[in-house]
Amino acid sequence: MAETEQTPEVTTDDNALPPDLAQIEAIAFETVAALPPAFRVLAGQVAITVMDFAPEDLLAEIGIEDPFELTGLYTGIPMTEKSTMDQANAPDTVWLFRRPILDEWVMRGNVTLRQMVSHVTVHEFAHHFGWSDDDIATIDPWWEMD
Repeated sequence: MAETEQTPEVTTDDNALPPDLAQIEAIAFETVAALPPAFRVLAGQVAITVMDFAPEDLLAEIGIEDPFELTGLYTGIPMTEKSTMDQANAPDTVWLFRRPILDEWVMRGNVTLRQMVSHVTVHEFAHHFGWSDDDIATIDPWWEMD
C-alpha cells in the first residue's frame, strides 16, 4: 500500500458490510508503519496473518475453548530469547482474529475500529519484542478504557 493511501474508515451505515480481512490487515500494516523507526524495522521481519478465528488446534494448544476470547496472538521466539542457534520451524507471526476483534470493538463502543485493531497489533508485536503481558499493561492500560 502506498504511503499516501489510507484505509477507508469503517462507516456506521446500517447497510454497510463489516470490515473484511483485507481491511483489518491494512490497518495492522499502517500501525506497524507508524511505529518508531527501530521497532518498525524489527516488526518488518514478522509476518501478519489475519483470519476470522484462530484455528481450533491453536486454541486447544493454548487452552482456550471460546474462539471469541482470542483477538490476537504472537507465535515465534521473542527477540529477548532468540539465539543464533535457534532453528525456526515457522516465521514469527502476529495473528489477528477478525471476528473477536469486531465483537470486542462493538462491545466497547468507545473506540474506533482503527484504535481496536492497532491496540491488538501493538500488543502482539510487544510480545515479539519480548515484553510480558504485565510489561504491556504498565504501558498500555487498555482495560481502563471500559
